[in-house]
Amino acid sequence: MKKNKMILNHCPNFYKISDFGFLEDDAISQRLIGVYKNFVFSVNTDNRDDLKLVAQLDFVINKYIEDYYFRKEMQKGMEEIRIKQSGDVIRSVVEGVLSCFDRYEVSYTRTIYFARWI
Repeated sequence: MKKNKMILNHCPNFYKISDFGFLEDDAISQRLIGVYKNFVFSVNTDNRDDLKLVAQLDFVINKYIEDYYFRKEMQKGMEEIRIKQSGDVIRSVVEGVLSCFDRYEVSYTRTIYFARWI
């Protein structure tokens, strides 16, 4: 029980992410949230790096839910993630998601969007 509370302290958006209503045909969102839930409760709470990775993943998935443009970019990026057979598959997917977010941040900060007001 103590482990779950510690993890939820590092994931302030857990319930928001868990309750996210995605479309039935949106398999990427369903799998991404499934990976999030599996990874969050499978980490070692004694390892600071794992807790930092969980906090980053929580931020990225929350951004995925809130930002339409990021969601579209992430869905394209999820198709390009390559997983090695050896090692932890869920951790590899999480690292791929975080690298997609890093690429998005670099490209988004370099592109200026102008809104057109009528």
